[in-house]
Amino acid sequence: MTDDTPLTWHKSSYSANSGNCVEVSARENVVAVRDSKQDGAGPVLETTAAAWRVFLTAFKDGGPGL
Repeated sequence: MTDDTPLTWHKSSYSANSGNCVEVSARENVVAVRDSKQDGAGPVLETTAAAWRVFLTAFKDGGPGL
């Protein structure tokens, strides 16, 4: 992401307090995803907002491989 504004991360409501969580942040047309166990120091996966919507739809519908 080229914007220097700090990202606001959101943890899934389905994530228990087990520490196995995914956090997501969105800005403009980019969605960033990270593993919360890394305490902000790990890698961040970035994708387009359109691709993220396709992923979520497939996930909700139980698409192939999900």
